[in-house]
Formats: sequence, structure tokens, C-alpha cells
Amino acid sequence: MLRTIPVVFVSLMFTGLAHANPGQPDFMPALWGDGDLWGTKGTTTLPAPTPQNLQSFDPLYVVTNSNAPEGQLPVAEAAPGNQAYNGGRWFTHTVEWTADGFMHHGIVPVLTSYEELQYHQALGHLVVTPGSFPDGPPVYFQCPLLPVK
Repeated sequence: MLRTIPVVFVSLMFTGLAHANPGQPDFMPALWGDGDLWGTKGTTTLPAPTPQNLQSFDPLYVVTNSNAPEGQLPVAEAAPGNQAYNGGRWFTHTVEWTADGFMHHGIVPVLTSYEELQYHQALGHLVVTPGSFPDGPPVYFQCPLLPVK
């Protein structure tokens, strides 16, 4: 049951994110990027990139089994103001806390940046898999980040 609630929450959040009315920005917190919360403007699912344009997509990390009481929003590799930000073209990655991560932390921390994600992955606390989980967000999609108001 612990795993089901976050997966359902993330699935519902991304269903709205990926299929939102393209003209309607949402300035409510939707994901973390570079330690800040960002809103979104859902636009469209994109086809898989070619080797020539793969670098124009940023990884978006969706944690499926966090037990943090405040929940875990997805984490962007980069956000506006970061030279690595590609304008909101995303390549979804599924992230799961490992048994070692839960044992070490008990209640796992909320990840707010790519650097935090890399740190915990290096410790063996996270497993990152390219692609989405069943009923998750599209693997490739466009969704620019907006400041939270």
C-alpha cells in the first residue's frame, strides 16, 4: 500500500501535466528544479528523439515510492536560469528508493535538485531507470517550467 499511493498521486499529477489545456499555465508547484519549485504549462507528447537531437531533452526524474509525508514531486535535471535547461523538453526517468535507502533514512528526504538525486544514487539509495512506469507520464513530452506564484 505504501508504494501504491505515491504512484497513483504521481500518475494523476502527470496525467494533468501532459494533457493540460495547452493555453492554460499552472503556477502551482508541480516539480523541483535546481532546488526551487516550478509550475508548468502542459503542451504535448513528443516523439522519441533521434541521436542528433537527444541532447535537446532534459531528464525528468519521477520518484515512485517515496515515503516522505509531504510527498515527492518530480525532479528536473535543470530549470530556467541554468545553462543546461532546454526549454521544457523532457525525457522521463523512473526513480525508486532502495531497501538500503529506506534503512538508512527511515523517512526518506524530499529530493529538490538533480545534485541531491545524484548524491543518493551514488550511495546506492536510488535506482534510476530511463523511461516511464505504467500509467506514468509520457517518456518524451514538452512542458515548460513557470515560476510558482
